[in-house]
Amino acid sequence: MSPFKSSTGLYENIAGFLCYLFAFVGGVVFLVIERRSRFVLFHALQSVMLFAGIMIAHAVTGFIPFIGLVVNMLLTLLGVFLWIILMFTALQGKWLKLPWIGELAERQLNRM
Repeated sequence: MSPFKSSTGLYENIAGFLCYLFAFVGGVVFLVIERRSRFVLFHALQSVMLFAGIMIAHAVTGFIPFIGLVVNMLLTLLGVFLWIILMFTALQGKWLKLPWIGELAERQLNRM
């Protein structure tokens, strides 16, 4: 258990976990209410960017016959896999930075 608490009163690792548990919505909520913890803000940003990207990719590939169906199934599998991995690493208090998305989230965090 992380000894540090976020500005929400939750432990940082629990708040980071919740950013992923509720996917896009959880990330948005913590971006709005968190004021102090860089750990929570990073995971909130990464959650929003990852799940928004997956939602957009699902929408775009939904217009492509057959191949779009296969791509959507692969996107769903990838999304579930990343969702589980990211939830558990945040719960352990680790910073798991995804390629591209994690870099972008970190740059945004440095601008805040």
